[in-house]
Amino acid sequence: MIQIIPSISISGGKMAKLSPNSPEEKWYDKTPLDLAHYFEDHGIKWAHFVDLDGASKEKPVNHHVLEIIANYTSLKLNYSGGIRTDGDIQTAFDCGAKTITAASVAASSPETFMNWMITYGSGKLILGIDQKEGFITTKGWHNQTVIPYMDQIDYYSERGIQFVKCTDVARDGLLEGPNFKMYEEVRVKYPEINLVASGGVRSVDDIRKLNEMGLFAVIMARSLYEDRILVKDLKEFLV
Repeated sequence: MIQIIPSISISGGKMAKLSPNSPEEKWYDKTPLDLAHYFEDHGIKWAHFVDLDGASKEKPVNHHVLEIIANYTSLKLNYSGGIRTDGDIQTAFDCGAKTITAASVAASSPETFMNWMITYGSGKLILGIDQKEGFITTKGWHNQTVIPYMDQIDYYSERGIQFVKCTDVARDGLLEGPNFKMYEEVRVKYPEINLVASGGVRSVDDIRKLNEMGLFAVIMARSLYEDRILVKDLKEFLV
């Protein structure tokens, strides 16, 4: 059964959803801790913590918010945003993260990423694949590379990566549905990888389709923040 993983995105210590495809930044009234309690109360086990300030400044910024959520809820937290050094990754773990998602470092410094896999184990490290028009984007999606995203997955698959989060940046924040074709291609070529979908989820039917495709998990943000999908409607997946 596919895992439901809400995203808790933080900017300036507050809940936010920033997207290159949205006309403006979206801010939400609930505090990060309130939202975390809401998810916890409805049977959610994991949350994806996104340090938006960290992504732009290339170092963890909102780790204190991560620590509060880790200390005051039972949620298991995956941290993403600004991880560049061994010190950054240790800060995230010290503040309560159970796993780390790293994307930019995986593209710019494979040696560093591989050292992390060796140090922490492939079960603690998720490869972030943020792609636009077939090529990897880095630094909070602001930098377009010439690295084909399938080549990136191939490189780390050969080296034992277990978890891969794929995001089609062009679909993020639009609520027009996930890039099912992308996920199908990755699933067929790398059936051994635990594939996590992120970006574009608009309905429970989208989640059902991803589940039927055999994805490991799905990360959602705006659809949950704006009550387009209610957590109570996800009971079939929360087992």
